[in-house]
Amino acid sequence: MSEKLLGIREKLASHIGDRVRYRQAKGRRKTEEHEGVIMETYPNIFTLYVKAQNSTVSFRYSDLLTHDVELEFLSSNDRMSHKAR
Repeated sequence: MSEKLLGIREKLASHIGDRVRYRQAKGRRKTEEHEGVIMETYPNIFTLYVKAQNSTVSFRYSDLLTHDVELEFLSSNDRMSHKAR
């Protein structure tokens, strides 16, 4: 695992239980935005619980590097993408 991905994983692991807002690219010009709670971090993925959908969603750490997903930590207004670590 690259250092960037490892850094992302460690940062997410330190925020388990925190509320986040995420934006997910859904096509050429479509994005989806929801709020959730970081539930778990695994070697290749992390999971969020989305109360509005009453479901758990999972993303790869590489989704943050490729900007397919952008996270905003609601408790500190910190953003997480491939630029901010």
